[in-house]
Amino acid sequence: MRVWILRAVWITLPLTAGPALQAGLHAWAPDPAAVGAALCWLGWGVGLLATLAPRPAGLTALRAVAPAAAVAAVASAVGGHASTVAAVGAVVATAIATVLAADPAFGLVAANGVAYGDERRYPLRVPPALFLGPLPLTRAFLVAGLGAGPLLLADGSIGPGVAATVVGVPVAFVAARVLHRLSRRWLVLVPAGVVVVDRMTLADNVLFPREHVARLRALAAASPPGDVIDLRLGATWGSLLLEFDEPAELLRAGRPGRGAETVNANALIVAVSDRSELLAGAARRRVRVELVDPASRDR
Repeated sequence: MRVWILRAVWITLPLTAGPALQAGLHAWAPDPAAVGAALCWLGWGVGLLATLAPRPAGLTALRAVAPAAAVAAVASAVGGHASTVAAVGAVVATAIATVLAADPAFGLVAANGVAYGDERRYPLRVPPALFLGPLPLTRAFLVAGLGAGPLLLADGSIGPGVAATVVGVPVAFVAARVLHRLSRRWLVLVPAGVVVVDRMTLADNVLFPREHVARLRALAAASPPGDVIDLRLGATWGSLLLEFDEPAELLRAGRPGRGAETVNANALIVAVSDRSELLAGAARRRVRVELVDPASRDR
């Protein structure tokens, strides 16, 4: 239902946020205003495609475009070019769209938009430290890198516009790759067992055969990790403990200046966005599952 609400909110953005953004663009010179309007429509179209046909690439794009729309709505409201009703409507609508785009429910639908056959993909939680600066800045670099050049060129600033385009496009490309890596971190249930897909912590995808999974159970957020391989990168909500009946070989992703490292693990911990559904799905696939501890309220 939340995904359908996101679609409805995004489809109606030209009506709810469009008047305020248009009023803000009217304060610009004609040529930059025309380019700005084209960029707004392009961003809306990309978001529309992402919501109607969810895929990891669309998830990456929408989670960059939606905050940019919210920032534009706030700027228009602060500038005082739109009426109070239009400004408030634009800020509220874009804020709702941003929150719904960040909802794990949409991430789950997008992840399974590229699932193969009888498999189910569950997104891993984003490391919390990234929200404190790196993630918003990377999204800003992506949007600004693509939009700054055309706007400067339309304003007649040829030198700065060319420089912004030459520098901005590669920066946006790198930012998109970094953000897309976050959209492709999953715990996958397949007929043969459980697969961890996370290039931020593992150099390669790892399949853990069902017959070697001794137990899959919820782990309370406050529980210490113990002597296991912790792949959560600081995330704690939705923690899962995956235990094996014999040591499993993992190839840990290397840090800058260091190569990948092979380690043996008797158990590992991950953090997923919808733990209860994952445990239910794993049980249906005959993975040894321990039900969620009622005392543990994190999902």
